[in-house]
This record gives sequence, structure tokens and C-alpha cells, in this order.
Amino acid sequence: MARGFRVIFATSLLLMLLDLCCASTIGVCYGRNADDLPTPDKVAQLVQLHKIKYMRIYDSNVQVLKAFANTGVELMVGIPNLDLLAFSQFQSNADTWLKNNILPYYPATKITYITVGAEVTEAPNNASSMVVPAMQNVFTALRKAGLHRKIKVSSTHSLGVLSRSFPPSAGAFNSSYASFLKPLLEFLAENQSPFMINIYPYYAYRDSPNNVSLDYALFKSSSEVIDPNTGLLYTNMFDAQIDALYFALTALNFRTIKIMVTETGWPSKGSPKEKAATPDNAETYNTNLIRHVINNTGTPAKPGEELDVYIFSLFNENRKSGLESERNWGLFYPDQTSVYSLDFTGKGAVDVTTQANVTSSNGTWCIALSTASEADLQNALDWACGPGNVDCSAIQPSQPCYEPDSLVSHASYAFNSYYQQNGATDVACSFGGAGVKTNKNPSYDNCLYMTAGSNKTATSSGNAKAASTSSSAQKDFFSWASTFILLFAIPIFLRNV
Repeated sequence: MARGFRVIFATSLLLMLLDLCCASTIGVCYGRNADDLPTPDKVAQLVQLHKIKYMRIYDSNVQVLKAFANTGVELMVGIPNLDLLAFSQFQSNADTWLKNNILPYYPATKITYITVGAEVTEAPNNASSMVVPAMQNVFTALRKAGLHRKIKVSSTHSLGVLSRSFPPSAGAFNSSYASFLKPLLEFLAENQSPFMINIYPYYAYRDSPNNVSLDYALFKSSSEVIDPNTGLLYTNMFDAQIDALYFALTALNFRTIKIMVTETGWPSKGSPKEKAATPDNAETYNTNLIRHVINNTGTPAKPGEELDVYIFSLFNENRKSGLESERNWGLFYPDQTSVYSLDFTGKGAVDVTTQANVTSSNGTWCIALSTASEADLQNALDWACGPGNVDCSAIQPSQPCYEPDSLVSHASYAFNSYYQQNGATDVACSFGGAGVKTNKNPSYDNCLYMTAGSNKTATSSGNAKAASTSSSAQKDFFSWASTFILLFAIPIFLRNV
């Protein structure tokens, strides 16, 4: 009996550590389609200055790889579509590329992903048939070098791989790509590589402003879009598009493949007909995106699910063709000054002391609706204190907000903390209808409810910092700890029965 308890306890501890080891991350795409960009070494300094920990480049440029050596920044490198034929035909080409372009710089330069081809279904020349053979050859080259578990291989896609994305539960892959997607998904599942997708709510709004609201595209919507098949509520297009992909993967029985967003963003300038391409909208989208990701919010279909996201792009690129917006997706000008203010750690989005990048609550609070059912309140409370990233220590026994020990009181404290940390918007007080805004401060005795601009921000700032420390060092620590427990602590623990 005692041995059984010890097994259960040890296993639970291991699972808890494994659950803690992963957190969502924010990266930035470093495109170089311009003739006025700073040198790679200056770019590496800029990236470190702004505490950007993850970068995507679209080739394996030697100068870039050298510049990022010993910076701690993790790189995703790319193999362009033009090279797919050579990589798909001969294993020796992949071997030579790895030997000349990756191995001389690894591990000083932390390369974690290799993307083989980019949005091939959108390419004018039908390159899709070459992608999986090329991926397999690159993977084989990595395995020969003993790096196939440290560097993941995948390929990036546009949302055009889906034939349907609304409602999200009806998400389905385009059947015309079936011969390409089936072996691709099998490769990803077998090698635990992510499905990489580029998502741009901006284009959806620009091309169909009568059907898509700007607030919905910018994570600012105060209303909810309901999926009629699942009843799930969506307050932004980003989540809806991600869930459409989840449902498409599930429909083909690929439930274990993770999703990674390898491009998303918003342009700061456009042609006269691109009225939504402004610095304010770009700052709003990316600020809300970072907060959404760093808080490990997940999506309605996958609450709390880890999701790594790369913002496009580091610089404005003056050699890109097309409308004016194509040359204005950058977070920085070529002279390295910011196009607009952005905090990559997510702290600026939730720091209610400085009110940086936060909409003031203007003296409003969010509390639990007294007529809400106990089940709804409990579910919302569990979500706020879990995936919602609220510090709920104040409502624990012996703490200042524990009394009165009622579900409504505890939920009110958690709801308000989430509301204030997330911009004090209407949607941040929704909780499926269990929350309601009030102009009366609900603080009492020593229980102080957070307000925008108040001094009671230690827990929220701490949460933001904790959420933002999703670097490889944190993941490596928990990976080490899990391995230690599995290989050493548990056997010793069980032996002493």
C-alpha cells in the first residue's frame, strides 16, 4: 500500500515538473529584403538590447550566424524555396549544407529550428512535392551529426492551406494539397516537430472590412463571436484562425502536432486604401498579441496551450514589392529607432503602475455577478487563477482576501485582477457572462483590489516577469530536474519502502 502511494506521488511530481517546463514565447522575424539595413553585428546588439530571445531568419547567412554567436538568442534558420530541388534530390546536398552552414557555428549560435521551404502552396512553381523529401534529407543529415533531437525540422505555411477557417470547428485542409500534406503531417508527428503557420488578421480585415471588425482583428473586441458547432466564444481573429487549424489537424487524426506561428504582425503604414495600416494599430495589435501569448492564455479550444509566436518583422524592408504596407511591417527603422513603442517581455502590457500600453480602467473594477451559477463562477475562477495567470494567493486561507470565504468573493478578487492586468477592457470582464463591471471600489479592510495606477502591483508585475522568463534556460532547468527525478530521485524514493 505504501509503495503504491509512493509510486503515485513520485509520478505526480514528475508530471507536475513536465507541465511547468514549457511556456509560450515571442520571437521576431529578421527579414533582410532591403539595401539600407544595419550590419548583422549591430542587429544582434539591438536584439539583445530589447531582450528579444528568439529570432527567425530566412536563410543561413554566415554573417548573421556569426553575429548571433554567444548571444543566447535562439535562431530559426531557413532553406529557401529555390534550394528545394537540390535538397530533395540528393542526400549529399543536405549533408554538405549542414557541414558548411550550420556545424561551424553551432552550438555557439543557438540554432533550434530549420524551416525547409516557405509557403510553398503559394509559390508560382509547384514546389510542394519537393518539401517532404528535402525535410527528410535535412533530418537525416542532422541525425548523422547527432543533432536531430536538438534542432527540429519543419516548413512554414500560409493560412491558404485551409479550405475553410470559419467557424473554427469547421476548419479543414484544402483537399487539393492532400498528397503534399499527408506525408508532411506524418513527418511532423513522428519527429515531434511543430506545424508552422503564418497568420495575418490584418489581411482578413483589409480585404473584407464589412465582414471583419477592426477591433476583432486587433484583440480589442468587446463582443464575442460564437462558434455555432461548439459554443466556444471568440473575441479575436487570431484565436479563431489558430483553432481552425487545430480542428483541421484533429479531423485528420493528427492531435499531437503542436502549432507554431512563424509570422504575424501589423503594418504601420500603407497606401491610401490601406487605412488600417497605422502606427497606432500596429502597436495595439503587437502589444495585445504579446500579452496574449506571454500570459499563456491559449485559445478557446485549447485554453492554456503553449503557443510560440514570431512577429513580422524586425525592420521595414524597402526592396519588397507590392502595396506600400509591404515595406512597412517593421518594428524598427533601418537606423535602429523604434517605429512605435513595444515591450517584448509583455510587462508593458500588464504593468498597471506605469500604465504603459494599458487602457486605464477610469475607476472601474470587475466583480463576480451574484446571480451567476456556482458552476460558472468556479470554472471562471479556476481559469483566472490558472491559464489567466492571476496571482490568487490573496484569497488563500489566512490571507487578507480569504474572508468572506465565499465563491462570489473569491471570484470577484480574481476577476478584477485579470481585468486590470489585461487593459480593463469590456472583454477582460466577460468570463462567459459571470463577470460585471462596477464603479464602486470593492476593496475592504486589508483586502485591496487592484486598480490602474495603484501601488498594489507587486503580484501582477511578478506574474508578468515570471511569464516572460520563458527562455531556454528555464526550459533546460525543468528538463534537467525532470530527468533527475526520473533517473535518480524516484528509484531512491521507491527503494526506501
